Amino acid sequence: MRVEAIVAVEVPIPNNPLRYTLSYLIPGDHGLVVVDPGWDSDIGWNALVTGLASAGATPADVTGVVLTHVHPDHHGLTGRLRDASGAWIAMHPAERASMLRDRETAPSHALADWMRTFRVPDSEIKTLLGTFGAAVDEHFAPLADATVLLEDGDFVPLQGRRLKAIWTPGHTPGHLCLLEPDAQVLLTGDHVLPRISPNIGLQLTGGDPLTDYLASLSKISRYDDCEALPGHEYRFRGIAARCAELDHHHRERCDEIVEVTERLGNPDIWQLASSLTWSRPWDRIGPMKVGAVAETAAHVELLVREGRLTWNDSGATLSAGSAVPGPPAAGSLAAGSLAAGSAAAGSSAAGSFVGGGH
Repeated sequence: MRVEAIVAVEVPIPNNPLRYTLSYLIPGDHGLVVVDPGWDSDIGWNALVTGLASAGATPADVTGVVLTHVHPDHHGLTGRLRDASGAWIAMHPAERASMLRDRETAPSHALADWMRTFRVPDSEIKTLLGTFGAAVDEHFAPLADATVLLEDGDFVPLQGRRLKAIWTPGHTPGHLCLLEPDAQVLLTGDHVLPRISPNIGLQLTGGDPLTDYLASLSKISRYDDCEALPGHEYRFRGIAARCAELDHHHRERCDEIVEVTERLGNPDIWQLASSLTWSRPWDRIGPMKVGAVAETAAHVELLVREGRLTWNDSGATLSAGSAVPGPPAAGSLAAGSLAAGSAAAGSSAAGSFVGGGH
């Protein structure tokens, strides 16, 4: 084995506008770690093996796999790689918990329930699940479990290399970035991408993913002296500026949601999402509608907590700011979104299959 520096391998994602996941090969004194092996397909496996070979390595040289998060376009090939090498598998504890919850029911069924929560019409649900429902079940069910858990600040167990885990929740609950201070690089996963906005969607288990994401952007912006190695697109510099752009983008989106809610009166999440500005016309978004609904709900959640919007039985309406934010009344547009104990669903599924944002 003669890998000397961090090597990026483009692992294809079939039928996805993102085209590929960037998998990273990181050498140590004995063996190497693969960060985010990529989507599980024969084409993807061949690409990963070819990438290893071009760096003078084979799957047998892999001692560990680190996941920035468990979406199938990042985690899908982990099981194959483990079987070929005996590698350990590392992720954040919150990411493992989310993955195990998703196993409790067929992901497509959970995704359908999640969409109904946000008043997505049954005809749309049928169309959307007909497009990729089988793929959701196929690629989420067999995801390999962790054998190593990395908390915020932990170092990856790779001898001869300092690779520090930085917890950056938002895109997923346990998303990790990885800092290599000696090489001055930051592997950003899907937390910060150079061009597109990562999907930040609300899960039925509750939480406030957009608030988490904005805090994680602030946390990562301090590493502006590093080169960013993202999970998609291309490596780039200017982490702080990109974090500021993403923060501004989401705050502008919040303002738009307040304006559209005021104009529509009492919209539900589906009506609100379909009335917002997207990169393509709403009727041409296709399966990305799932992610659009999830992102809209995440922004509404933040606005409710800030007191700028309030829930009622008809939908989200503007608050004068004096109301105390809280769970919506029974029967309202997203009764499950703020309630603890709801069945885990699919911003994991939704976010993974639609990729980036607005």
